[in-house]
Amino acid sequence: MHIPDGFLSTPVWASLNVATWPAVGYLARRAQKSLDEGKVPLLGVLGAFVFAAQMVNFPVGVGTSGHLVGSALLTFTLGPAAAAVVMTAILALQALIFQDGGLLALAANVFNMAIIGVLAAYLPFHYWGSGRWRKAAIFLGGFLSLFVGACLALSQLLLSGVQMPGTVLGASLGIFVVTAALEGAITLAVLQAMEALNPGWVREPAKSARRALGALAAGALLLACIGVLFASADPDGLEKLAEEIGIAEHARNLMTTPLTDYEVSFLGSTWLSKATAGLIGLILIVALCLVVGRLLARRRSA
Repeated sequence: MHIPDGFLSTPVWASLNVATWPAVGYLARRAQKSLDEGKVPLLGVLGAFVFAAQMVNFPVGVGTSGHLVGSALLTFTLGPAAAAVVMTAILALQALIFQDGGLLALAANVFNMAIIGVLAAYLPFHYWGSGRWRKAAIFLGGFLSLFVGACLALSQLLLSGVQMPGTVLGASLGIFVVTAALEGAITLAVLQAMEALNPGWVREPAKSARRALGALAAGALLLACIGVLFASADPDGLEKLAEEIGIAEHARNLMTTPLTDYEVSFLGSTWLSKATAGLIGLILIVALCLVVGRLLARRRSA
């Protein structure tokens, strides 16, 4: 799902930069109106959980993997505006520190996952999330958040002049359908588990989520330290598509860091390298979300 630099044409990534960052600023102002100091820890813990979950790929087809994106999970617990801000923080950290997604393509990834992905998750939950169709609305929101974002990424590649044979495009859409269904199922399972610990925490998370937040924090640590041992090494749907149509070699990094590809490059052990990178990532995303959350909360108070 993370588009690297080298895949999008200059007009496409430049246009998305022009459209995306003002939208993020608007959403930050919207989040500010409903954010108080008591809800700030929720941003950090959920941001850490989603970051860790994105590190663990699972098989979705022959030679292809996927991972939880988390746009829907953030939307259902934080609200759409705050969810967009947290997802933007995650994507920015991934691009700047871990080289996951391009710097020039960052706006495209934010647009696909943090703006439209959040909106796609929010609409079913907003209209059907409080009645007998609640479980279906959560699943559908998770499904649409990933599938719509994936379709946008494909559209951006097509607008950039990337040629895709019909058979390859169809296969990619099929992979995205499977991955989106897993996104919906995982999102529903996580929310149900959290509500079993703290009934009603999705509706009043800041007041009733202590045990649920503890479970999410423990889950983030387990995913970052243990989950990486079982993560699939197969490429995700977008990477597989790039290999099939011959543009994988166009991917480039505009900068390098010691944590590229979620590994601490100077550590010898593969597990230790990935687990250490994961822990560093958790610390960074918690700190970033807390700083952003407190700034927004204090501006609201002022």
